[in-house]
Order: sequence, then C-alpha cells, then structure tokens
Amino acid sequence: MANKVALVTGASRGLGGAIALDLAEMGYDLVINYARSRSKAMEVAEEIEKRGQKALLVKANVGDVEKIKEMFAQIQDTYGRLDVLVNNAASGVLRPAMELEERHWDWTMDINSKAFLFCAREASKLMEKNGGGKIVSISSLGSIRYIENYTAVGVSKAAIEALTRYLAVELAPKNICVNAVSGGVLDTDALSHFPNREEMLEDARKNTPAGRMVEIGDMVKAVRFFISDDAFMIRGQTIIVDGGRSLLLN
Repeated sequence: MANKVALVTGASRGLGGAIALDLAEMGYDLVINYARSRSKAMEVAEEIEKRGQKALLVKANVGDVEKIKEMFAQIQDTYGRLDVLVNNAASGVLRPAMELEERHWDWTMDINSKAFLFCAREASKLMEKNGGGKIVSISSLGSIRYIENYTAVGVSKAAIEALTRYLAVELAPKNICVNAVSGGVLDTDALSHFPNREEMLEDARKNTPAGRMVEIGDMVKAVRFFISDDAFMIRGQTIIVDGGRSLLLN
C-alpha cells in the first residue's frame, strides 16, 4: 500500500468525507476535492493526517472540464500517481420535469454525469502508468425509479450507471475496474434540500425490509469492497445498498 493515492470528489463532508477517511484507514494518501466548503475540507484533511496519511486539498468545480484538468495536474505534481477514483460529487435542481429550465438541466448533468466521464478519462491516464486502478461512482435509486422532484438528478444518475458499463469495458485493457454503488435514502446534509425530506426518512424507517434505513457506513463498506482485489472480476455493475427497499412496489 505504500504511497497509493485515492481521489474522492465532493469529499468535504457527508458520504464523501466518510469514504475519504476509510481510504486513509486502508493506507491511501488522499486528494480531497471540494467546491465551496474549504473549512470542512480542511477538517477532513486533518483527520486523514491524524491517521498518518497525506491529504491534498483541491478546490474545483468538477462540472468544468478545464477545472478537472487543473485538478489532475495538481495530483500529478504532488503525488505523480493515482490508484483510486471515487466519483462522489453531486448536485442538482430538485423540481418536477415540467418545471425544469435549461440551466437547471445543464448544471445537474454537468456536475453529476459529465464530471464522471472527464474525471475518469484523466484518472485513467495516471492509473495506466502504475498498472491499473479502481473507479467507483456513487449513484442513487432515482436512476431506476421515480422520486418526486428528482427528475434531473435521477436522469443524471442513470447516465452515471450507463457510463459505468461503457467505461468498464473500455478501460479493462488498462487493468482499471469500474463499478458503481447506488444507495437508498441517507440522512445527510444533501437530504435537507428535499422539500419532502421528512416523508422520505419516514418511508425509509418504516418500509425497509432489513429493519432500518441505510447508514453512511453501509455505503462506505460497499465502496471498500469494490476497491478491494476481491471485486476484481466484477465490472460495470451497480450494486444497490438499500436494505431491500427498492424491491417493494409501494
């Protein structure tokens, strides 16, 4: 594990921050990407350093391809390699389809879908130099089922899952494994933007067959599995971590 490096986009808090800390526990040096909250990103970096690993903070809007290229130039200059990319950064406008404007659509697709493609492309260049790597994206159930006000985000997540399949095939010759983790409702800061937040939480608590709603740790463990060598023969797949909630019709 000496000097292996992982990039987590949108890692200043929530799930991204938790994944970054878990990677540090596994012995990776980290690249912490954030868009706005430098103070929160610094807190994550401090925790990583307490675990004996290095942390590079990079402010970059991953919806901007030029910013992505600048970020990877910093990674090259600082570490000279990349072994893991966790595509976690997400944003989006929460409105019904008929109320979406072009700018809402473009913003959501840029941050969630375009970012994945171009981050993966830049990451693969560094990974190839070191014999391969792992790419894991974070998706959600809105990619396969209707969620109120989630049109733009749901479609962008469906695009992420489709890209996961295409990239898994095209990057396989470079020994790069590509997969995705789709989560059920998580009680994070991101959920506070949903107008029906309390209804979603109540549904997850009452209607999850596993007996409880999904926790951040459940998602972190799934990401860890995909990064491990145990998942080497799993390619282009989206694993759903929702305690069985999506199996029910209601």
